[in-house]
Amino acid sequence: MMINYKQRMQRFQGLIAGAADLVFFPIATDLDYLTGIHRDVPNYGRVLHPGAWLEGAWLSADKGPILTLPRMTAELGGKGGIEGFEIRVLGDWDDPAVMAKAIIEEMNLPAAPRVAVSENAEAESLIEIQKLIPDARFVSATKILRQLRVIKDADEIAIMREAGRITEAALTDAIASFKLGMTELDVVAELDYQMKRHGSLGPSFTTSLYNTGTNHPMLLGQPLKTWPRKLNPPVSVLLDFGAVLDGMCYDYGRTVSFGAPSAEQIKVHRLIMDSQAAGIAALKAGQATCAEVDKAARDVIAAAGYDKAFRHRLGHAIGADVHEPPFLTKGSDTVVQEGMIFTVEPSILQDGSFSARVEDCIVVRPDGGEKLTNGFQDLIIVDA
Repeated sequence: MMINYKQRMQRFQGLIAGAADLVFFPIATDLDYLTGIHRDVPNYGRVLHPGAWLEGAWLSADKGPILTLPRMTAELGGKGGIEGFEIRVLGDWDDPAVMAKAIIEEMNLPAAPRVAVSENAEAESLIEIQKLIPDARFVSATKILRQLRVIKDADEIAIMREAGRITEAALTDAIASFKLGMTELDVVAELDYQMKRHGSLGPSFTTSLYNTGTNHPMLLGQPLKTWPRKLNPPVSVLLDFGAVLDGMCYDYGRTVSFGAPSAEQIKVHRLIMDSQAAGIAALKAGQATCAEVDKAARDVIAAAGYDKAFRHRLGHAIGADVHEPPFLTKGSDTVVQEGMIFTVEPSILQDGSFSARVEDCIVVRPDGGEKLTNGFQDLIIVDA
């Protein structure tokens, strides 16, 4: 599982030869994918350092990359010791515009240069770059790089498979601590702890629960209200979480019944498992569009009369980011290709009754999708 970042950079520089004269990538997803300079798990509030707007890499088709770092990022963030890059560190009292101007001059840009900037860049970065290059024409570096990112190679698939193993190992150990009457926060905290314990940098996104029951109303997006709620039966607990490994993100879901499951819980769980199987089978490289895959899974739920309870698209591509294009959704005529990885995540959401969801990351193959995780196929039951 060793990514060849040098080769990846060469391929990207080949793509930008006719598309951009200068590229700026902040320390975020695109730079992580291209160089292996991993981003950190984000903070809720911004933690700014002097000159933070130039934190990232500058390159062109035949030059670079030059990594520019504020002193605190270089020292406290551990980025100053990265090998294989020309690193320039901005002192706390230095002028970032002077450093950036010197790099721009070294690039020997033409008049009205095309400057490709990551879609993850801060607006401040664009404003400051435009001050230095008033006639710049900005384009999306992310869209250029997307040509490489959309198809995953064997090493990326192997990393995703291992991220899935970490995710399922975390669930295995978390379940051992699940008990009736625990709070929703207890579940979230245990899953996050177990992912880190098994080797994840942190959750790839905010670990979420979608819980319903006859006495357990579905409250979405209100964690401070839902975290204290005790999980007393009968209730369906829908898990949504995933690990991070070597710059790649996993996304995973299973359903837990707190208390002996009712006939309705068993029925809706069986339906979403059958729906997922139909969606996975439809992921045949070069033979189906994203819309057709979505329909294959949706038809299973609709035939049972639960079509209005399946309230979202079937899934999304995944890799260096949790949600990537293309999406398995109605109206998308994108043909799935071998090496794409999608989540396949049907659900039945019923407020005032019982719900279910499942989610795995699936590699598109010629004869149908290949699951990267395959544990916990039955409804998980917590009865003590």
